[in-house]
Amino acid sequence: MNIVNLLLGSNMDDRLSLLKQAREAVSLQLGRITMESSIYESEPWGFNADRQFLNQVIRIETIYAPHDLLERILRIETDLGRSRNNAAGYSSRLIDIDILFYNDEIIREKNLIIPHPGIPDRMFTLLPLSELDGTYIHPGNRKSIDELIHECRDPLNVYPYPIHENET
Repeated sequence: MNIVNLLLGSNMDDRLSLLKQAREAVSLQLGRITMESSIYESEPWGFNADRQFLNQVIRIETIYAPHDLLERILRIETDLGRSRNNAAGYSSRLIDIDILFYNDEIIREKNLIIPHPGIPDRMFTLLPLSELDGTYIHPGNRKSIDELIHECRDPLNVYPYPIHENET
């Protein structure tokens, strides 16, 4: 069984509902969710947008190899309404599901880079990862998640998102 950390994100429509739908789709189509971070709200990274993002990291156990997993993730995103444009840069999105870590593997291919190259630079990724396991050692740079948080120079605000019982 493969252990994978995924980052879920949304800044359009009903963000909380989209994260829930993404978790449900992941659970049904990719594998069992074994851990979930809290949900965090953050400013858009790398572009300006009217709405902030909600992000969450989940850990799953999956039978799928990295490329099969990516293909299935892209299908889930499409099923949840995401349409990809080929424009360069970042933009608002209904749902985004990124593979952060796949076991302790390092994959550097044209269409798949694992660990996700943005991890050390993005507090909206590091904080929920730390919640799952701050001592986890990033296989690429050999630093713990907590060390990466300490070194991160991301100036954007990231806050725990208050969830009410009827919203989960």
